Amino acid sequence: MALVSLCCIPDLLHTRNLFPRRRKGVRSLVLESSPSLRTSGFAFTTWKNAFRALDALGVGDKIREQHLQAQRLRVISSATGEIVREADLTQQGKRGPHEIRCVRRNVLLQALEEELPKGTIRYSSKIVSIEEDGDIKILQLADGSVLRAKVLIGCDGINSVVAKWLGLAKPSYSGRAAARGFAHYPDGHGFEPEFLQFIGHGFRSGMLPCNETDIYWFFTWTRSEHDKGVDESAAKMKQFVLDKLRGSKVPEEALAVIDRSEMSDVLAAPLRFRPPLSLVTASISRGNVCVAGDALHPMTPDLGQGGCSALEDGVILARCLGEALAGKDAKGSGSAENGRIEAGLREYARIRRWRSVELVATAYTVGFIQQSDNAIVSFLRDKFLSGVLAGRLLKMADYDCGTLSN
Repeated sequence: MALVSLCCIPDLLHTRNLFPRRRKGVRSLVLESSPSLRTSGFAFTTWKNAFRALDALGVGDKIREQHLQAQRLRVISSATGEIVREADLTQQGKRGPHEIRCVRRNVLLQALEEELPKGTIRYSSKIVSIEEDGDIKILQLADGSVLRAKVLIGCDGINSVVAKWLGLAKPSYSGRAAARGFAHYPDGHGFEPEFLQFIGHGFRSGMLPCNETDIYWFFTWTRSEHDKGVDESAAKMKQFVLDKLRGSKVPEEALAVIDRSEMSDVLAAPLRFRPPLSLVTASISRGNVCVAGDALHPMTPDLGQGGCSALEDGVILARCLGEALAGKDAKGSGSAENGRIEAGLREYARIRRWRSVELVATAYTVGFIQQSDNAIVSFLRDKFLSGVLAGRLLKMADYDCGTLSN
C-alpha cells in the first residue's frame, strides 16, 4: 500500500496545507466534506508569519500582487473616539520587516488548489468514525465508503472527529460572538491601506481593505439575553451591528462600509477556543495520527492568527513528515517505516505545542481587554495597555515556520 495522508477538513484553507508533503515525496489524498471549493468567510488578515509559509509553498507572490499591503494600524476608543494607538505595520521585526494584507479567501484557495495534482482532493467526503487495523487507520465516511490510511492528518475544524479520537479537550465557548462582512466598491473605496480597530464600549470591531475595491470588516461582542433573534437573518445581524456602532464614537465612514455590505455577505458565529492549559499535556499526535489548524488550536480571532497559524502547521508538518520518510525507499521493515512516521509526527507536535498554547491564550486575553467596557479595564487599556496589545499582535506574527528543505 502506498503511503497516503488523509484528512477531513470543513475549512478548505487548512486542507491546502497538506500539499507540501507531495513535494517531500509523500502522496496525499485530501478529504473535503463540502461538495466543491468553499469561498465562505470572505477574507482573513494575513500576517508576516503566514506569508513566510505561503512563500515556502511557492504562492506568496501570487497572493501579494492581488492584495494591498497595510501600512498602518490605528486603534480608536469606541467610547471617546480618540486614537489610543498608532503603529507602523511595515516596521522591522526580529526576522525582517512586517507584512500584513487582508487576503480574499477564494483567491488563496484557488492559488493553493492550482498547486495540487488532479485528483488529490476528494469532495463530499466527511469522516464519521476512525477504527484501527494494526498500524492502518480505517476511515468510515458519511456516504458509507471506507478508506485505509497509513497516516491520518486531522484538519477537520473546531468540531474535529480526529481531535476527539485523540482525546483533546472539547473547545470552550468564550461567551462572545462575531459578525463578519464584505463591502464591494466597483469604482474604488478610497480608503487608505490601514487597519482600523475600534475597541471598548462592550465590543471590538475593525476593517481592512483587501484591494482597491473590497473592504473586509468584523464585529465581536459579548452575547446577552437582549441579543436573541439578531442572528436569525443577515438583515437583522447587520442592523444589530449598525445599532451597536451608532451608539458609540465610531466614525460615519466606518458605518458606511457596513451599511454598504450586501446582506448575504454578513455572517455571525459564536467564538470558541481550546483551553490553552489543556494543550500542555494533550496528545497532539498518537502513532500515525495528528491534528493541525482549528482541529489543534481553535482560538478567538483577536490576533488574526487562526488561518496564519494553520499555514505554519502545514509547512512544519510537511517538513517533519518528509524528513522522517527521507529514507523510505531504503530496505527495511514496515514497522521501521511506521516508526519513522510516528517520530516525525511527534517532532511536529513538539514544535507546535507551545506555539499553540501561546497563540490561544494571547488571543483570548487581547480580546477580553480590548472589548471590555469595565471602567477600570477601559482606563488602563486606553491609557497604558493599547501599545502593549498592539505590540503583541506584531510579536505573534514575527514567527518563522522555516522552509520545506530545512
